[in-house]
Amino acid sequence: MGPRDADAADAPRREEGATMEAASETADMVPVEELTTLVSAYNPKCNAGMLRRAYDFGREMHEGQFRRSGEPYFTHPIAVAMILAEQKLDDATIVTALLHDTIEDTRATYSQVAEMFGEDVAELVDGVTKLTNLQLSSSETKQAENFRKLFMAMSKDMRVILVKLADRLHNMRTLKAMKPEKQQQKARETMDIFAPLAGRMGMQWMREELEDLAFRVLNPEGRNSIIRRFLMLQNESGDVIERITKDMRKVLSEHDVPAQVYGRAKKPYSIWRKMEEKKQSFSRLSDIYGFRVITETEDDCYRALGIIHQRWKSIPGRFKDYISQPKSNGYRSIHTTVSGRDGKRVEVQIRTRAMHDVAEAGVAAHWSYKDGVKAENPFAVDPTRWISALTEQMGADEDHEDFLEAVKLEMYSDKVFCFTPKGEVVKLPRGATPIDFAYAIHTRIGSACVGAKIDGMRVPLWTRIKNGQSVEIITAEGQEPQATWLDIATTGRAKAAIRRALREVDRERYIKLGRELARSGFEHVGKKATDKVLETAAKKLRIEDGKDELLAQLGRAELRVARVVNVLYPELMASDEGEALSRDRALIGLEKGQSFKRARCCQPLPGERIVGITWRGRPLQVHAIDCESLSAYEDQPDRWVDLHWQVGRHAAIYGVTLDLVLANDPGVLGRICTLIGEQKANISDLEFQDRKPDFYRLLVDVELRDAEHLHNLISALEAEADVASVSRHRKPEEPPAAPSPSP
Repeated sequence: MGPRDADAADAPRREEGATMEAASETADMVPVEELTTLVSAYNPKCNAGMLRRAYDFGREMHEGQFRRSGEPYFTHPIAVAMILAEQKLDDATIVTALLHDTIEDTRATYSQVAEMFGEDVAELVDGVTKLTNLQLSSSETKQAENFRKLFMAMSKDMRVILVKLADRLHNMRTLKAMKPEKQQQKARETMDIFAPLAGRMGMQWMREELEDLAFRVLNPEGRNSIIRRFLMLQNESGDVIERITKDMRKVLSEHDVPAQVYGRAKKPYSIWRKMEEKKQSFSRLSDIYGFRVITETEDDCYRALGIIHQRWKSIPGRFKDYISQPKSNGYRSIHTTVSGRDGKRVEVQIRTRAMHDVAEAGVAAHWSYKDGVKAENPFAVDPTRWISALTEQMGADEDHEDFLEAVKLEMYSDKVFCFTPKGEVVKLPRGATPIDFAYAIHTRIGSACVGAKIDGMRVPLWTRIKNGQSVEIITAEGQEPQATWLDIATTGRAKAAIRRALREVDRERYIKLGRELARSGFEHVGKKATDKVLETAAKKLRIEDGKDELLAQLGRAELRVARVVNVLYPELMASDEGEALSRDRALIGLEKGQSFKRARCCQPLPGERIVGITWRGRPLQVHAIDCESLSAYEDQPDRWVDLHWQVGRHAAIYGVTLDLVLANDPGVLGRICTLIGEQKANISDLEFQDRKPDFYRLLVDVELRDAEHLHNLISALEAEADVASVSRHRKPEEPPAAPSPSP
């Protein structure tokens, strides 16, 4: 397979000439020893031999391929491997990074990778390849379908997305080599999908860097203006970060709280987003600086919090305790915002070292190693838990816009923690309302909601829930979701449940309308639209949900009544279609003057595939191609004649036997015979086979035009309530003693 032009800067290309050769010779490529040394530092038991083999194999496969910058293409897989090694990941993930483009862009195959590096690595490489081919920024319907595939791959093995995120990070770091329009496309995709996905997986450092790299492309003027403001602020007030960091270290040390303190200015995009959300200028924006206090124990976290609040004034409403109520991705920390003597607000995060490791690595902590042993971090969550919760919440039958909405809300949202009256914790996205709370508890409670109390006070349903509040839902029997709730709800789960309920209300209305249309349509041809008639019609029209869906489609004008009637009773609606083909013009393939006879065993009809068997002194015998009797002539191929039915409307002269089971009630047989006549089929014989008190079975010979005529007749009979079953009767016959075959 040739190199692809997919991710930014990850499309290798072959170019001839001295310029490219010179670039390949001078470009820096991380040597394998540097990679193995980095991995061995945190995992002395790593399989260094496998890492070297993967390095050599990947370099060989990508030989002669170049990035748009002119560098050898293999510099990219190495860079991805180094990013993941810095996260202290396992050998399989590092090897996958080195090989992640080999199956797609080189002559390497899945089986070859599996043989050399094991099925685990081959599966991971194949998973990354499939993710690369997903167009996550495509049209809404396609995007929803591809998001489902993305989550399926992630639920199978989360390391696939870790490699893909590292792949995207390096591509964004080297985006300048791409054309401007390609840079814009990849930056938007990164901002909309990959950055929030990294954040949702707890890899906050990666989210911030991806956002900043994308921000640099999407709004370079905005980013530069924020950087200029930072420089001006630093010139005016000096190094605020260094001053506050020293002050915090000093006060914590005075109170014998062992801790490390780090300070930093927030990323340009983070500040830009706050300015947009709060509609404030840079000069009015608070907490543009962030500080982290890393303690040894959880008790020290709360001691440090008290000391900091004694030293600086806390800002009301800006305190969050994610230690007692962790985020769903495993994140634990205390957040508080305080104001110094100079009036500047700063955000402080307080957590232990173990909590900090998870805050930095997120779900990657699940596979990280330390001193050759898989890190058993007590705060690292099961990496598939939130994906499982999302896929359970959004079933495969949801509309694509519902699914996309839920995915994006789930990736972007921060959480608030509220309580039921019994003290149980409910996690909701920021901005959630009592409607979201009700549906988070149970769909039934959400649908029956008529009001809510927050901290004991009755509030409107559009009230935004805040951290720590107690919420009580008031329900009433008979209540149904209202269309206005869609504007109040914020969670994908609530919106999807409301839409489903509204669709059901509409559906009942459409079913009622559809039933009236069906009744009128069937009465027009002298028939009744019974449940069995409608179920049979739905089956013939391949409507999976049966008669109710058929009626709903009639009510929504998605299906015409005439089509429903016609599928069961075409003969009652058929118009004159001209002169029918006579029997002597029915077959193609006969010799001049040759006569034929339809085999009684299979009773072939026009429209079915047929074959002829010759007999000396007798008419040629015509069989259906699937007739069991043909097996007797398999060793006599010279007797087989290729035949076809003439195209056109045939006369209703071809006999077929039907096997009917009817209710043993007065008048039933007469009604069935009338129905057969209405279908333009003539009864030539009738034979009772079995008679019971409640049912009887009989064989009916009818004369028909073709296979379609038979299908229509059976459909009409199946729709009758008095018909228990109807089928075509075929009985293989012993062939007559074979005379000498015709010459």
